[in-house]
Amino acid sequence: MSTIEITSKIDALKELEALIDEAKAEAESLRDEIKQEMLNRDTEELEAGQYIVRWTSVLSQRFDTTAFKKVMPDVYKAYTKQVSSKRFSIA
Repeated sequence: MSTIEITSKIDALKELEALIDEAKAEAESLRDEIKQEMLNRDTEELEAGQYIVRWTSVLSQRFDTTAFKKVMPDVYKAYTKQVSSKRFSIA
């Protein structure tokens, strides 16, 4: 593949990524409007035509690795492993 072809593909990729970002922002805006309406109605579940929208609170437990690392650094180090991956970026 020539440099011109690669440059063309990068330009197309950047355009598509910009469209994706724009679509994601628009989707998030619509999501926020629906959430606001649910807040206004004081409901966690809303029926709209064929759709049922739920916006509920979820509780979860997370392990605090930062605190654990401070309290037991040797144990943290013993159970930490190095992972290799590849990163793709265009500057």
